[in-house]
Amino acid sequence: MKKFPVKEIAQICIIVPDIEESVRNFHEKFGVGPWHFYTYGKPLVKRMTRDGQPTEYRMKVALSNIGSMRIELIEPLEGDTVYREFVEKHGYGIHHLGILTENMQESLSQAKEAGIAMTMDGAGFGPDDDGHYAYLDTEPLIQTTLELIERPKRRNPPERIYPETE
Repeated sequence: MKKFPVKEIAQICIIVPDIEESVRNFHEKFGVGPWHFYTYGKPLVKRMTRDGQPTEYRMKVALSNIGSMRIELIEPLEGDTVYREFVEKHGYGIHHLGILTENMQESLSQAKEAGIAMTMDGAGFGPDDDGHYAYLDTEPLIQTTLELIERPKRRNPPERIYPETE
């Protein structure tokens, strides 16, 4: 069986019960910010699947950086998602490590060749209908999930930024 190459972790994601409180705590206690807020789901995320089947879900997302590491906070809102499954099994906390890819289809093929299935994905969240994220079923192997991230060339403006002025 082939190996799935992991060369760099670019993101860490924490599933939170209250994204507003978590962002405030990160900013006020640790100086992390600014935070960019988005609601992922339709119409922003145009194509979504769960276990290979088309689906719909929604979540609040807040993004910031600590050095070169992107921090992503997710508050699940609606739908059958890997986030709700995680909370049911483990409670809130670190859900996944994100790996950047320039070619999602090639990376998904490599994962499949290594015997690692995709559990959920979303695509088309960039203004040019690009951008794609995909979660791999790696928790049984390494006790956490790996996410493949093909960032869009451009990003939609955030719904808001916290704090409003630095």
